[in-house]
Amino acid sequence: MRRSLLFVFLMLCTCTPTGQQEIATRAFSPHQAGVLNNPFPVPNLPVSIYSNIDLTRDFLDLSFSLESGRALPMFTRFEGPISVRLSGHPASSLGVDLDRLIDRLRREADLDINFTQSEAANITIQSVSRARLRRALPNAACFVAPNVRSLSEFQQKRNTKVASWSHQTERRTVAIFLPSDASPQEVRDCLHEEFAQALGPLNDLYRLPNSVFNDDNVHTVLTRFDMMILKITYASELHSGMSRTQVQARLPSLLARINPRGDSLAPSYLKATPRAWIDAIQTSLRPNVSIKKRRESAQKSVMIAQNSGWQDHRLGVSYFTLALMIQPQDPAQAQTLFQAAMNLFDRSAESRLHGAYTASHLASFALIDGHAQRALDLVMPHIKVARTHENATLLVTLLLLQAEALDRLERHPEARSVRLDSLLWAGYGFGTERAWNTKQRDISELSRRLQNNG
Repeated sequence: MRRSLLFVFLMLCTCTPTGQQEIATRAFSPHQAGVLNNPFPVPNLPVSIYSNIDLTRDFLDLSFSLESGRALPMFTRFEGPISVRLSGHPASSLGVDLDRLIDRLRREADLDINFTQSEAANITIQSVSRARLRRALPNAACFVAPNVRSLSEFQQKRNTKVASWSHQTERRTVAIFLPSDASPQEVRDCLHEEFAQALGPLNDLYRLPNSVFNDDNVHTVLTRFDMMILKITYASELHSGMSRTQVQARLPSLLARINPRGDSLAPSYLKATPRAWIDAIQTSLRPNVSIKKRRESAQKSVMIAQNSGWQDHRLGVSYFTLALMIQPQDPAQAQTLFQAAMNLFDRSAESRLHGAYTASHLASFALIDGHAQRALDLVMPHIKVARTHENATLLVTLLLLQAEALDRLERHPEARSVRLDSLLWAGYGFGTERAWNTKQRDISELSRRLQNNG
């Protein structure tokens, strides 16, 4: 379940050290329809190789627990071909994004999955308003539930064993509930995460740097790692009803077959993430908690990460989150923390997307300090990262920062060209030109904002 898009929202909307940008309404008009479709080319990501020791641990932890930490008694999946249908009032962009996702699942995860018009589909994707979603689950931007085909049916059965994941023995019918009135990218992001959980693991692990099965919401489209996890889920050696011990016994030969090079790859052996750190991070990003409490929770997450001896992306996430919390009061310290986070993210190719978010903040500080070339150097390597991960909102932010830096270097024709290019992605990422104008204005007014608030 995507509890909220707050982490990504904060990263994108607080690129300035003071103030927050206006939240745009999503008002679509017919002439915008083409712009709102996914503008990214069909992904053709290079094959990644993962250690089979890591894959065994990750697969078991993902497949035999819920996000709450509650253990699941048995392995479950769909048995046989999987059919998918749309219902409700889907956003105009959803059909294209669903086709792209189904195509990837066939090619990369070897799933036997097809679109259908039949109401008896295994997976029903119902699009409803965000207001209805909030009434059903107040903290969810979107979610998935077993043994129902509509939101009204879920509301009738939500407190019964029928709709409880921990009581499932095999997946036969699942419903995914998406917002119908969000930006195209937000709908797509929800689709990918909830579809992955409808098919496979129901847990999230913060130790995974390159996965949608992670509550930090940095990755919003299924990665190669996620496709590998789903490929394992639907391997012929496994079936619904198996215990953790039974699955664990099958994994060595299974992984040797589908990921042979992983047998010789050294594992990362990242330590498990303690519940105290998870609670601290989640509290620091909760909008209904006081700013003071959120700052304290972010500081606690840093302390836990440091005391645990972590030198991976999770310490970077702690630094990043604390920087977000303190930047209105102490921009200098926030900049130091963003840089500390960037130093950690730079250590691993799997943390490149984390680094791209961080670069947008550091580039903003560079512009404020009058270092336009420094800002340009920060954003340029990460524009390709944002494109590769199909993140239009991040890509637009980086392009507008690039354009602002070019303007300050008096390279005005290049700046105009970059801003024009950013419009291609803005419709999909933000949903309206108004949001793009707001983002552009905020970036262009960095220095004035600092002076007015300083």
